Amino acid sequence: MNLFFILLGKISPLYLNIAFGYILTRYFKVKRDLIATLLIYILGPIVIFFATLSIEINLQLVFLPLFVFFFGSSIAFYILKRYKKDWNDASINTLAFTCGTGNTGYFGIPLAMILLSPESANIFIFATLASLLYENTTGFYVTAKGTFTARQSIVKVIKLPLLYAFIAGLSLNVLGFRIPELIIPYFEGFKWAYGILGMMMLGMGMKGFDLNTDADIKYLKVAYFYKFIFWPASILFIIFIDKTFIGFLSEEIYKVLFLFSVVPLAGNTVTLAVLLKARPEKASFTVLLSTLISVVYIPIVLIIYGGF
Repeated sequence: MNLFFILLGKISPLYLNIAFGYILTRYFKVKRDLIATLLIYILGPIVIFFATLSIEINLQLVFLPLFVFFFGSSIAFYILKRYKKDWNDASINTLAFTCGTGNTGYFGIPLAMILLSPESANIFIFATLASLLYENTTGFYVTAKGTFTARQSIVKVIKLPLLYAFIAGLSLNVLGFRIPELIIPYFEGFKWAYGILGMMMLGMGMKGFDLNTDADIKYLKVAYFYKFIFWPASILFIIFIDKTFIGFLSEEIYKVLFLFSVVPLAGNTVTLAVLLKARPEKASFTVLLSTLISVVYIPIVLIIYGGF
């Protein structure tokens, strides 16, 4: 019960940001397309560039983003193929996107700072780079296919600045360049802005929501099965295999992986849906409901896991 109330108290400001986002769009006519563009094309690249530049790379850390990226991409393409006949609009594209990732940034980073040691929390933050990379490559592609052709979707992915921000940050890291202490506080401000605006996008995506058309039960069932059951079950299986037969990963990596698997659906589902006009109301309702469910779900699965 203590963990439940700690989580509730810590994440309640996130829910206020969601409410502010809805109010700004509904009553103050703030353009959600502009906020989505700011997140994808400006704040996201800056955050990932500095984060990639800040880490110290080793084999276990390399495993984390590679695994998260390829595992999430495999799920996304499977969903896109498996359920393509179940919806005749862009719903299948946002569904494929959201099943392959989670809200590791806006929601997961504060959660990791609450539950993990500072060292493990830093590992978690590094792992979120894979989610951002997924969301802006594979995720962007499968979402864009709901509005554009495959060729147009690939062209849009190639034009994303985040991809080049990641490459630039990694290259400078390998070359030994380090961030000057003077600009680190400036970078922290961008992280806060990214998190706040990202959660506000959930509320902004609810503008125009219609319960009869946007509360899709089948959509909810598929999304929640993969996020709340398939993801953690798969991670637990990988942890079991590594503990029993391989011994490559450490206990703190296990904790990061498991926490990665139990966060709610990705807030960027709404961001991309807004940007690409791919049913943002349905996506926003699904993501927002998963975030509410997580208040109870996360403490329960952590108790079952027993690793914290």
